[in-house]
Amino acid sequence: MKYNLNHLKKHLLKIQSPERFQHSVGVMYTCSALAMKYEEDLEKSMVAGLLHDCGKRLDCPVSKMIDLCDQFQLSVSESEYQSPILLHAKLGAYYAQHEFEVEDHDILHSILAHNTTEKTMNQLDKIVYVADYIEPGRRQTSRMNLIRYTAFVNLDEAMMMILSDTLSYLKDKHFKIDPRTEYTYQHYWKLSKNQSDSVSTNLSLQEEK
Repeated sequence: MKYNLNHLKKHLLKIQSPERFQHSVGVMYTCSALAMKYEEDLEKSMVAGLLHDCGKRLDCPVSKMIDLCDQFQLSVSESEYQSPILLHAKLGAYYAQHEFEVEDHDILHSILAHNTTEKTMNQLDKIVYVADYIEPGRRQTSRMNLIRYTAFVNLDEAMMMILSDTLSYLKDKHFKIDPRTEYTYQHYWKLSKNQSDSVSTNLSLQEEK
């Protein structure tokens, strides 16, 4: 393996709270399970899962995230100015590259995209995003068991379900919603609808025969 996971974990443990570190390890192992299911690169998936929240660190409180982005010359959107916690993904990709010495573009992009998401997410991006939501340490929600099951059947459908529940939560709490999350949800909703329509059409054709 190119990356020493034990070395990465030891360093991560020094900069994260015990609870955050436990979550990171949980995401790493969930990524490995999804990677084996969908034949994704196992090492990339585990490294991305482990480091996805390396921007959430003890020496990087939310109050400092905008200043750190300015220092590292990372762009900050309007929604990120209003909700700086969103910046932990950008900072995470930066720290993964410059502190954890991760050079792989796919890993860095999956860390960058795991929070607000993007319409054009590759399979590794989706695995990290879904694993972040369903890892065993996450609190139980009304659809958690169904989403966990769906994640190992249809990754895109799981994406749509998670995005739907996330948007509902943010709206109920009157939190700022990043436009990228809305766009991504619409993309996967349309994808899910098209797949359902296709199945219905095929069933109708079979019944006519």
